[in-house]
Amino acid sequence: MTKKKTKRIKVLALFIFIAVFIGLLFFLFSGENFEVLKEIFSSNLTREEIQDTIGKLGIRAYIVVIILAMLQVIMTFIPAEPLHVISGISFGFWRGMLTCLIGIIIGNTIIYLLYKIYGKKLTDYFSANINFDFKTAKASKKIALIVIILYCLPAIPYGIICFFAASLGMKYPKYILITGIGSIPSLVLDVGLGHIAMSTSWIISVTVFIVIIVLLILMFRYKTQLFKAVNNYIKRMEEKNKSKVGKFGFFTYGILTNILMWFIKLKAKVRLKRDIKKLDKPCIVLCNHGSFFDFLYAGKILKKDYPHFIVARMYFHNGKLKYLLDRVGTIPKSMFSTDIENSKQCLKVLNNGGVLAMMPEARLSTVGTFEGIQDATYKFIQKMNVAVYTVKINGAYLANPKWGDKMRKGSLVEAKITKLLKKEEAQTLSLEELKDKIDTALTYNEWDWLTKHPEVKYKHKTIAKGLENILSICPHCNNKYSLVSDKNTLICEKCGKVIIVDNRYNLDGVDFANISEWYNWQKEVFRKEIKDNPDFFIESKVELRHLSTDGKTCTRHAGYGTCRLDRTGLVYTGTDDGKEITKTFEMKNIFRLLFGAGEDFEIYEGKEIYYFVPEEKRSCVTWYILSELLQENYEEK
Repeated sequence: MTKKKTKRIKVLALFIFIAVFIGLLFFLFSGENFEVLKEIFSSNLTREEIQDTIGKLGIRAYIVVIILAMLQVIMTFIPAEPLHVISGISFGFWRGMLTCLIGIIIGNTIIYLLYKIYGKKLTDYFSANINFDFKTAKASKKIALIVIILYCLPAIPYGIICFFAASLGMKYPKYILITGIGSIPSLVLDVGLGHIAMSTSWIISVTVFIVIIVLLILMFRYKTQLFKAVNNYIKRMEEKNKSKVGKFGFFTYGILTNILMWFIKLKAKVRLKRDIKKLDKPCIVLCNHGSFFDFLYAGKILKKDYPHFIVARMYFHNGKLKYLLDRVGTIPKSMFSTDIENSKQCLKVLNNGGVLAMMPEARLSTVGTFEGIQDATYKFIQKMNVAVYTVKINGAYLANPKWGDKMRKGSLVEAKITKLLKKEEAQTLSLEELKDKIDTALTYNEWDWLTKHPEVKYKHKTIAKGLENILSICPHCNNKYSLVSDKNTLICEKCGKVIIVDNRYNLDGVDFANISEWYNWQKEVFRKEIKDNPDFFIESKVELRHLSTDGKTCTRHAGYGTCRLDRTGLVYTGTDDGKEITKTFEMKNIFRLLFGAGEDFEIYEGKEIYYFVPEEKRSCVTWYILSELLQENYEEK
């Protein structure tokens, strides 16, 4: 739109506004209307006489009050209280309040439209002489509450508050709801005063009137202190919220964690221990990661410290999940990939005295043991140079393993917070010393822990279900992807071998004491294959999926093709959103291929994810193991 056309619209709008304004004034000050208003506002009438006088207008009385209430908002120098009191006297409490409220809403609407046309100059003009920190208030995330507080302060006409609210860029429904609600407390007080004058004895009326007048005088007398107190309140509130990322709401977090913890406690005993009374903020909290629910155990220990957990970016692409994750202050991260946005969010939390919580292994444990941390994480911790705490969790993996279905009844989960590093201590250590200190604090082995708790027995009808998705080689015939699970057994479809899993995950039918030993054995099988074959590779047809754009799921279908992993890296050849591509991920950029047991293997690049679903879903764990072994082989060169 050209400047010339815009100017015409503004002139036309001003002309219409002036014409309507003059028309309303003509209505108010014409004939009997003017005489009635003159008599009410200039004569010493009793309450009965006021009621009789305004009653002469009939239905026009309501229209007159609505217009006056509207004008009182637009023309900020017109006092609102006398009109509200007279409405209470004339119409009673409910009708009087409703009539004035209609006029106020119309006035608020006109101001909203005027602001949209004429811009912020109007707000600057009206707020110039008010001792209130509009700039800080405008930037606040609690702006609705602040607008309502403004309505309760003396010396701020409704019109100024409306211009301020309109300047925030609110949509009209939200704007009119907030400004309408904000005007109600003083409106109730004024109209109620008029109603009391009509319905009670003169002693009560005078007493209430005197009390209100005294309060108003005191508020006006000490308005500077009141404004200062409100300004300080806003600043404190903003300082408190500075460390919060996104739309953090501790109340939402509390409800969510309590509901989930109640669900967990139906199946498991949970022992959370916190000997530390107060965290030295800002700080980083590191947690080992054996279970999907680790954030819950750590979050309950941290209680009201407002922890901000780092969460895989993929989950933010489901609309409902994103809503919850935003509300509890989580930070999205592209795992094992350079993520500048995540770094900025983490810095924001720490720079403003917050608590940054992370699972530095960045993936669920495959078999209940420590999985290792990327070097970039140690470097980040050293660079931040803040206090570091650890939350050590045991039993969580066995209660809800990566490969399993549902929580096991009879589980025990223990978690304890410990201070690992004082502020500025990280930079006194070499990177290797820091790495050793963190690894020692977080290293865990669920099978060693289980031997110390002979009382724990897991009651689950399908306790072996899903094990074939991490144990991919039969130890009896050495065939791959031949194992299937059934309730508490694993059966090899090639050789018929049957392995029974008891209620403490003990294995009957193989020489391995537990699942971890079996997993480590198959890992060595793959290590030998890589060593013996210089041209070693794994290849599979796959479905390619990317991050969802519709908010209904986390990922969406993008194409079909073939994935190949060898010593040089990962290569995908196939379609990607209708285009034929060859996508290469060099081994130097692959720390690990993430995987979902029996679901997929995946890798992030920037904010995008390449989510591969192979034909043989039991092979997903193999891609994960091989990415680790080939990375080791690459580093040795």
